[in-house]
Amino acid sequence: MTLLTGRVALITGAGGGVGRGIALRFAQEGAAVALHCRTGTEAAHALAGRITAETGARAVVLAGADLTVEEECRTLVARAAEWGDGLDALVNNAGVQPVRELPGMPAADWRAVVDTNLTSVFACTQAAAEVMRERGGSITHIASVEAARPAPGHAHYAASKAAVVMHARAAAQEYGPSGIRVNTVSPGLIDREGLAEAWPEGVRRWREAVAVGRLGRPEDVGDACVFLASPLASWITGHDLVVDGGVSARPTW
Repeated sequence: MTLLTGRVALITGAGGGVGRGIALRFAQEGAAVALHCRTGTEAAHALAGRITAETGARAVVLAGADLTVEEECRTLVARAAEWGDGLDALVNNAGVQPVRELPGMPAADWRAVVDTNLTSVFACTQAAAEVMRERGGSITHIASVEAARPAPGHAHYAASKAAVVMHARAAAQEYGPSGIRVNTVSPGLIDREGLAEAWPEGVRRWREAVAVGRLGRPEDVGDACVFLASPLASWITGHDLVVDGGVSARPTW
């Protein structure tokens, strides 16, 4: 038996690198996975094929939902629950991370980040909790170490992720009586193809700061999400699990 055998999970933003890592780890632990993507359809279908071939788990691609629209969030959750005959876990992973200096930032740019990173979490969580009330479940938001340590040019991103952490804590209180646990995972810098070339100075600084000597991998985030969705975390809710290789433990003086 694996940790999530018989469970059904919905992963938003599964067409991206971190989302793929989360979905693959859920499938490896026995879960049937519904893969949401808005634009990365080709990558999501490739992932579904890989999941079936490598793990034997069921996977379906639910493409197109714009998670800044409340009704589309509800429709997505309903489709996942219908496909899986219920829903046991939701990972709110979809998000954006643009760079824009705060002075002169238009309110439209601010709203675009907040709606994608925060309002979508609110709407998907609300919809999933309604489905999960019968048998309980786990909801995990992907936040960021920037929720506590903002970077220049990321004011809108950092603020949205800090709000995601607080949303989970509030939701944990209100949904706990229904057997629904709500937590966050806050990753540090996760490696991806071309990152070292695109941001050499940032990668160098991270490598110098990280206690375990490497950047994060998508499966590191996936492992944390699997743990929080599993019976091993049955008494954990309202918690922010930082997955950053120890960067947050580094002295700042």
